[in-house]
Amino acid sequence: MASRTLAVMLGILLGAVPSTAVLAQVAQAPPAAQTAVQAPVDQPQAPPAKPAGADRKDPKPAGEQAPRYEEQVVVTASKVEQQLVNAPAAVSVIGRQVLESKASQDYAGLFRAVPGVNVTQTSARDLNITSRGATGTLSTTQLALIDGRSVYLDFFGFVGWDFLPVNFAEIRQVEVIRGPASAVWGANAMTGVVNIITKAPREMQGTSITMGFGTFNRDVDGQTTDPGNGGTFYTNLTHARAINDRWSYKVSAAFYGSDPFARPVGTIDNSFQTPYPAFSNTGTEQPKFDGRVDYDFADGRSKLVVAGGYAGTSGIIHTGIGPFQIEQGTNTSYVKGTYTRNALRAQFFTNILDGTAPALLSIGVDGKPIQFSFNTKTYDVDVSNISTIGTRHVLSYGGNIRHNGFDLSIAPLGSSRNEQGVYIQDEMFLSQKFRWQLGVRMDHFDVLENVVFSPRTTVMFKPQENQTIRASYNKAYRAPSLTNNFLDVTILNQLDLGALNPAFAGRLYAFPVEALGNQDLGEHSLDAFEIGYSGVIANRASVSAAWYYNIMVDEIYFTQVASYSSKNVPPGWPLPPSVLDQLIAGNAFGPGLGLPSGYSYLNSSNLAGCTGGTDCGKVRTQGIELGLDLTVNNHVNAFANYSWQSNPSLTTGALPDPRETGKSSEYNFPPNNRFNIGMNASYGRFFGDLAVSYQGEAYWQDVLDARYAGTTDPFTLLNGGFGARWMGGKFVTSIKGTNLANQEVMQHVFGDVIKRSVVGEVKINF
Repeated sequence: MASRTLAVMLGILLGAVPSTAVLAQVAQAPPAAQTAVQAPVDQPQAPPAKPAGADRKDPKPAGEQAPRYEEQVVVTASKVEQQLVNAPAAVSVIGRQVLESKASQDYAGLFRAVPGVNVTQTSARDLNITSRGATGTLSTTQLALIDGRSVYLDFFGFVGWDFLPVNFAEIRQVEVIRGPASAVWGANAMTGVVNIITKAPREMQGTSITMGFGTFNRDVDGQTTDPGNGGTFYTNLTHARAINDRWSYKVSAAFYGSDPFARPVGTIDNSFQTPYPAFSNTGTEQPKFDGRVDYDFADGRSKLVVAGGYAGTSGIIHTGIGPFQIEQGTNTSYVKGTYTRNALRAQFFTNILDGTAPALLSIGVDGKPIQFSFNTKTYDVDVSNISTIGTRHVLSYGGNIRHNGFDLSIAPLGSSRNEQGVYIQDEMFLSQKFRWQLGVRMDHFDVLENVVFSPRTTVMFKPQENQTIRASYNKAYRAPSLTNNFLDVTILNQLDLGALNPAFAGRLYAFPVEALGNQDLGEHSLDAFEIGYSGVIANRASVSAAWYYNIMVDEIYFTQVASYSSKNVPPGWPLPPSVLDQLIAGNAFGPGLGLPSGYSYLNSSNLAGCTGGTDCGKVRTQGIELGLDLTVNNHVNAFANYSWQSNPSLTTGALPDPRETGKSSEYNFPPNNRFNIGMNASYGRFFGDLAVSYQGEAYWQDVLDARYAGTTDPFTLLNGGFGARWMGGKFVTSIKGTNLANQEVMQHVFGDVIKRSVVGEVKINF
């Protein structure tokens, strides 16, 4: 019934396409309302509006014009084009100059400099990003888009950043929403959204070839052998052409390859002092291809974009049941078509993923590594539109229908999932200084019992045109992934008996542990309150500040749900059954835990110790974000930002901090403090980038069991690059380095050790 209701609502909303007369009202609306005209994400955005005072005459010669901060235009916050200062959420924009000069070669370094965004890289290919919360080995609450196409992988519930088919040279800008956005983007836009907006073919005409060669350090304290340095190589080829005033196209091909990073040695710093397990670590190989054709209609208002691409990968992925080796040949492909006419936008896309990934530590009951094969197909239709009502209301609305097909070896009972959602929001221009945005989205999943509502309201006060103070409330959620619902695998866990009794030194005991999904899971939701400020100061700087308070409800955890005991002795237990009870009583397997016999996914309200009540299972966090982007002069831009995040707390008080108590927790604890400062410069033929990033210690518990939980030390990264343009910019050379101080950095307690990397790059433009 809910599905039919949503389908009817979707038809009503999307059938309300405004007439030419209605669209004409946008041009006739007062200046305040004109800021909400949609910018389709597949088209070049209109030039940013001039900041206040931009029309003032400057007596200086043109070559000595005073530097000005250029106000940026974003589309992701509300699915409408608006100046950054008018966005109803905290948004960070990574622009062309940063993308061109950034020392980092991947998205880890790119997003680390954004306030409120936590990044963990655990292998040469494995990267996870989360806004305003702890990341993990599978970050499930951050939605990622490329030109509005979702690249979120529903089968595990995470983003495969190595599957993005484009390179930095093809990206116009990256928009990062820090905070929930389910009110327009639906499921999984719970803690934030990243939207990568690529250049249209007409913006990048010509041919470009980029090649980079590099090396990175792999020395780790405590190693008994010299691992030698690792190597990395990448190359990108892009070609774009405008055939005439109607047709244009672009094609690109890329490859990235890296040797494995170093693995940590010794023991994990926790009460168990568990040795880091040995497994064959690998690097990554990532081929990519992408193509796009644009057709501009003669009416000047309509556009059709057809695109498709392929991305392959290999390397390590970490999960709750340990690391898996994604084998070569694993790939994702997509096809997308987008039609825009004025504010109307209709899009269809399909994502196809196919691959295999044998486990490296998890052994099946047959004594062999668990073989994980996966094949998924996603089909999505999305339509959105904008209408004006009088001169004070801008109404945006739309919806989508999605079908997912799954074939997963470790979740054989889950074969498909259907989703439908609609949204509507109204931006009300109450006066010259006050605006109010009110909206709601409704989604239906066939794995959830009820329709999910995601409301949003934001009140904005504008003391000046280029400054905004906002107060907002958002409700957002993520749906259970397919493995959350349908995982079905039995693994053989190993116990070092010598750690329990020296008489059994060197003897390992293997016992079966069942890991099952939970088809009764509810959605993981978030109530978010925020007070923020954004503004342009003296036409030179963009300043942002935000305080947020989040209430997490029914988080989904992979947790121990059954234990062995003297009444339920595991097969082949080599000691008397009474010894097992003595070990459990002595917390040998973790505080309050027995020898695990079963794991499953539970909402936090169903975790052990939750005694019921309306607040049971709710976890509260809060944080502060401060940011400054400064145009120093016509050649230099600088930035600085600071983020503070609290430890998670229950209604009755703070959770016991595992970093102080030594006891395990169901929660990852994010770094409390993060700080970034840096600059990029371009003068004549020379350009460069320099940045320092600091991150405090963090706690992790999301790989294997309590014996592998622990903290990572604080670290500081010094990154920098320098380059020069030759032959009028046709030939560009640069050298880029990350972690130049060569600090031994672990971004996850189970992850690889990441040390200094230096890359030389050559780019040729034809």
